Amino acid sequence: MSELPLVHLTGTPFERGRQHGVALSDRIASNVDLYRTRMRLDAQLSDADLAERTHLYLDVFTTLSADYRATMEGIAAGSGQSLDDITMLNARFELLYSAWSARGTTASECTGFAAGADITADGEVLIGQNWDWFPAVAGGLLSWQDDGLKVLAYTEAGIAGAKIGVNSAGIGLCVNGLGCDADDWKRGGMPYHLRTNRILNSAKMTAALSHATLDAPSCSANFLIGSATEGVVNVESSPVGARRILPEPGRVYVHANHFTTADELGVTQQFRSRPITTFHRAERLTTLLNDGDKLTADKVTASLRDHDGGELGLCRHPMDYKPEHLRTHTAFSALLHLAEGRMSYTDGPPCESTYTDVVLSDVS
Repeated sequence: MSELPLVHLTGTPFERGRQHGVALSDRIASNVDLYRTRMRLDAQLSDADLAERTHLYLDVFTTLSADYRATMEGIAAGSGQSLDDITMLNARFELLYSAWSARGTTASECTGFAAGADITADGEVLIGQNWDWFPAVAGGLLSWQDDGLKVLAYTEAGIAGAKIGVNSAGIGLCVNGLGCDADDWKRGGMPYHLRTNRILNSAKMTAALSHATLDAPSCSANFLIGSATEGVVNVESSPVGARRILPEPGRVYVHANHFTTADELGVTQQFRSRPITTFHRAERLTTLLNDGDKLTADKVTASLRDHDGGELGLCRHPMDYKPEHLRTHTAFSALLHLAEGRMSYTDGPPCESTYTDVVLSDVS
């Protein structure tokens, strides 16, 4: 597949949003169509229901971050989409995941890993993942700078809050969707994409973790946060609490789409995929990356291309037997070199592409 567009954002929050909207307008229009369909078919929302929930989250964004609200307004102005539709994109995690958790069904998602400097061949902290999502989703790369901190990250076009990336302080983020019985859009907690954006704008691990562990979000999520100098911490977050998990010394840490601390949190998991793939993916990547040798970038990328288990595999492809709107694949694959500020990525399944390198120092 082709390389993703890279958009350099400058100026006020509104102006940054406008630049995003202009540069990715066709992709934003495609995502609006995609998610309106998903809201109707997956969440079974009427237009009136979707409008009510979208307006609730517009108020949430406005209350929690005037800058984020202004960025969404800029995206709407630049792309020619309505503010309601841009808000829907930015709240799609809460709107879809709460509906899916209520039913215990839908798409499978992501498999991430983290390796400390003591177990990598180059002595650097590495994190990365396969992000499994809908084949029609349209993404892009964003770069920006605030108070001397540079950020390079992936986002779905139209979503102001980038979610997989690295910054010039050596902080990196990978993510997994989770689901539990406490997920509920009506909580009106801090939206997922605002949280990921704040994590990526953190210059210190303590700040990044504070955003990952905040109380009472609307929906569950997993945040795999690495620091070039402070190692790796994984956070399993739910509406009723969060747990920090430290990797076992000398081993590559892997996380997929299930809680490993459900009992400690007191939540009941809701699995979204049929068949359930999360356990196979976590076990398979753990095996591949912990073979006794030092971890290399080549080993990581080869492992992320692995198809063991077919439909259960790490590198995902659409299953023809499923309705078209329920088919998923590996939409984005990333390896983040935190000390270098380098992202190696594929747009689409990694088995179909070579990894493209983008270095933070070269793009902003």
